[in-house]
Amino acid sequence: MNKMKSYYKGVKEELLKVIFPIKEQVRTAFISVFIVVTVISLFLALIDLIMSLSLTSLMN
Repeated sequence: MNKMKSYYKGVKEELLKVIFPIKEQVRTAFISVFIVVTVISLFLALIDLIMSLSLTSLMN
């Protein structure tokens, strides 16, 4: 039982050290990730379109 109390005391001390992000940091990170994912998706869609058109022209 003593080990469990010691464990929870340690957990509580560690949680007090955690620095949670503020609202602006979360918003900025979200916007950055959204932009990067969108740009990569558009790039991959363009590559897919180019490869599809080239393969179609080769087959015909």
